[in-house]
Amino acid sequence: MLNTHNQVTTNTNFFGNASPHELIEKYGSPLYVYNENILRDRCRELKQLITYPNFSVNYSVKANGNLSLLKIAREEELNVDAMSPGEIYVEEMAGFKSDQILFISNNISAEEMQYALDRNITVSVDSLSQLETLGKINNGGKVCVRFNPGVGAGHHEKVVTGGKKTKFGIEPTKIEEVKEILEKYNLHLTGINQHIGSLFMDGDKYIEGINSLLSIAKNFKDLDFIDLGGGFGIPYKKLDHQPRLDLIELGKKLDKVLFNFAKEYGKQLQFKIEPGRYIVGECGLLLGTVHSTKVNYDIKYIGTDLGFNVLKRPIMYDSYHDIEIYRTRTKPSTKSEFVTVVGNICESGDIIAKERMLPEIFEGDLLGVLDAGAYGYCMASNYNNRLRPAEVLISATGDSKLIRKRDSFESLVNNFII
Repeated sequence: MLNTHNQVTTNTNFFGNASPHELIEKYGSPLYVYNENILRDRCRELKQLITYPNFSVNYSVKANGNLSLLKIAREEELNVDAMSPGEIYVEEMAGFKSDQILFISNNISAEEMQYALDRNITVSVDSLSQLETLGKINNGGKVCVRFNPGVGAGHHEKVVTGGKKTKFGIEPTKIEEVKEILEKYNLHLTGINQHIGSLFMDGDKYIEGINSLLSIAKNFKDLDFIDLGGGFGIPYKKLDHQPRLDLIELGKKLDKVLFNFAKEYGKQLQFKIEPGRYIVGECGLLLGTVHSTKVNYDIKYIGTDLGFNVLKRPIMYDSYHDIEIYRTRTKPSTKSEFVTVVGNICESGDIIAKERMLPEIFEGDLLGVLDAGAYGYCMASNYNNRLRPAEVLISATGDSKLIRKRDSFESLVNNFII
């Protein structure tokens, strides 16, 4: 169904006490804006996902590592995972303790492992060779192992992280080799984990992957935890009334599986999930400015400052984001038309929305790219020597607060040595 969204947006409650234009005037364009209330709501929804008592929600920080958002997640009693020492560093700055952080590594150096071990943070390894490396520097210590259960899911092949054609995890046929290395270095396997992919909108594949992981878990005695992974999706096509992931139904299925396994395993071990997008995706919006409009060979282009240096998801994954239009002038949009919304980067693939039916757009209008809180700023770059935008938080009381400064020309050259 086509989204004909045939009028300029007038509901700006997301922005609290300010209007989009006031925020742009104060902080510059483009601009990432986050809503604290939405963020807290998503944290609480996941905390209440199941009734199983020994349950942890680990925020997957790769989705958005802004320090202010991390502090809110900690206040909501979430734990975190990390993919790098840099993420560990920021998480510690946000107040997370070592037992609240799981380092889910991928092809890391011994030095990076040691960084986590020095802080008493559990490291999850995802290959036999990495397990060997950790054993050599942490003989007699604890470790987590990431398995690939052979099940994958996701909105794009680049985000499917389970199955037979991904780089992640250890396949179940190598369980005996894992055991040999654990015994060789007297390692305690404290937990196992998986992640099958990103942005599932029903839980069937997720449950299938969990059942496979639990079958693997039966091969190891005395695990302390099992990390079930993340991938919880959000509806990116809200203006087309795309339904939400049914957390209530998913929670019921999860409860049944986890309670049954714990009883069979003979231990009420901890179960973790590691969502990222579900927590921060909908609390973020990207504002930008329309600087030109033109028709080239029957295609109407809307030229903006929203290049893929600011939001990479569309060019990387062909991702869809709803777009809202904000206008202070009284000039009305008298028609809807197919347009292609593009950025200001010197690449033909610099497209935010292709052949989208939208109301007539004019120079000076502001565009809001919805649900941009996950994999937005964290994937931004200085390509074309463009400045990365500021980030602003709309507090629970509706006030705006700068939580990351906009780049400057000076910051572009800070690390050069002449």
